[in-house]
Amino acid sequence: MYWTLELASHLEEAPWPATRDELIDYAIRSGAPLEVIENLQHMEEEGESYESIEDIWPDYPRKDDFLFNEDEY
Repeated sequence: MYWTLELASHLEEAPWPATRDELIDYAIRSGAPLEVIENLQHMEEEGESYESIEDIWPDYPRKDDFLFNEDEY
């Protein structure tokens, strides 16, 4: 299982919190690439609910991680 920024971006608008099965269903309905669905299927199925993409991919970059000045735009 591997995540990239491009793959994880397909789950940004997912209905959080969500279980693994709900995320798989969302990925299929939203037309996410097969890699996203495969990554979700490889997650452990414990019936737990994930609060955000950070619960799935702890290294997911946040807006604060980018170094740019919004006031310039």
